[in-house]
Amino acid sequence: MIRREPSGFTLIEVLVALAVFGVMSMLAYSALGSTLSNADYLTDRMERLQSVQRTIRYLSSDLLQSAPRPIRSELGDTYVAALRSSLGSEFALELTHGGWGNPVGLPRGTLQRVAYRIEDDELLRYHWGVLDRTYANEPVITVLLDDVESLYFRFYSASGELSEVWPPQNQQGGTGMRNRPRAVEIVLTLPDQGEITRLLEIAP
Repeated sequence: MIRREPSGFTLIEVLVALAVFGVMSMLAYSALGSTLSNADYLTDRMERLQSVQRTIRYLSSDLLQSAPRPIRSELGDTYVAALRSSLGSEFALELTHGGWGNPVGLPRGTLQRVAYRIEDDELLRYHWGVLDRTYANEPVITVLLDDVESLYFRFYSASGELSEVWPPQNQQGGTGMRNRPRAVEIVLTLPDQGEITRLLEIAP
């Protein structure tokens, strides 16, 4: 009668199997880490693009609904143009726009005063509950976008003249306070996206 020796793994075979398992585990862990890192990067990119799109949408909507309604200054002694933009002013853009929704029927109109400015590399949108505000009327401030390099506008008059300020120098005061540009080009510059432009037709 032949007796069989009990079968099993030798120590060398066990060590080789452990080494192979270790290498495969490291490769799997590296692949998983790379996948998670790519997912986080794509998520950040998507959120950034959504923020940029939302910012352009706000700017476009406010400009397209701009209304020829000047406002009184905080002291009430002068008037501010319906749409105003200049490099030396407090805001990059300030305007009156229509279409302000009122779903709960508050005692107010549908016109709203809004303004945009960059502060600490953040693009902020201001809006007020009244048009002819005083210093007691605090604005509601919304952060639209961070890491912003610059925001400026190019304005086209009805005659096709281009200006980077509004109202133009030859339309200051009088009816110029109500005038709107024929078209506006938004120029938004971001370090990670470069220069983003959009041309809008405003007044007929």
